[in-house]
Amino acid sequence: MSQTLDVQNICVSYGMVEAVRNVSFRVPKGSIAAIVGANGAGKSTILNALSGLRNLTGGRVCLGERDISHLPPHERVPMGLAQVPEGRRLFGRMTVAENLEIGLFGRPDGGRDRAVLDKVFDLFPRLRERAGQMAGTLSGGEQQMVAIGRAIVADPQVLLLDEPTMGLSPLLAETVLQTISAINATGVTVLLVEQNVYRALEISNHAFVLETGEIVLDGPASALMHDPRVRAAYLGQ
Repeated sequence: MSQTLDVQNICVSYGMVEAVRNVSFRVPKGSIAAIVGANGAGKSTILNALSGLRNLTGGRVCLGERDISHLPPHERVPMGLAQVPEGRRLFGRMTVAENLEIGLFGRPDGGRDRAVLDKVFDLFPRLRERAGQMAGTLSGGEQQMVAIGRAIVADPQVLLLDEPTMGLSPLLAETVLQTISAINATGVTVLLVEQNVYRALEISNHAFVLETGEIVLDGPASALMHDPRVRAAYLGQ
């Protein structure tokens, strides 16, 4: 099951500095959308605002027909919104299995259906082998698998991913991106912030280009991939 994510004129400030200004976009249910832009453009701020980690100073966020703009993060998760944060944010002194089990508490059923853990292990077979290992001792790629798995365990309808391939080898980065496509193929709506602009556009249906807190371009990802401005600024062409 998935939902549409509808973002309407949101603003986010850090003190007197307005980091995001009147940003609006829509991610249709079952699709993948990408936000691309330079460092400091406000991409992570937008994701954190959508998940409730940053307060809005204007605008609203709707998950399907429900306005979730002012709900705390722990109430947004059972409604179907989950985020994989930049930097993974795992509990390093807890095992892989324990990190995944934390995601169970965000489920609408309160975590009673533990069979969902097997779905994560099917998605990432390597984690089944590492289930009893401390998360802090895993490789960067394995840690990212745990971070994505923890979000999937919460049974999201909309999944937010912030720089999921950062710091990974090209091979592992490709594995993560293919897994994101596989998750989307199950019906989960995906909003992706990704440093590899070419691959982000390649796997997405739609994309938004963010500059200094404002969307300056948006459209089908395939069209933006061939836009001269995008090619010059982000694809090195």
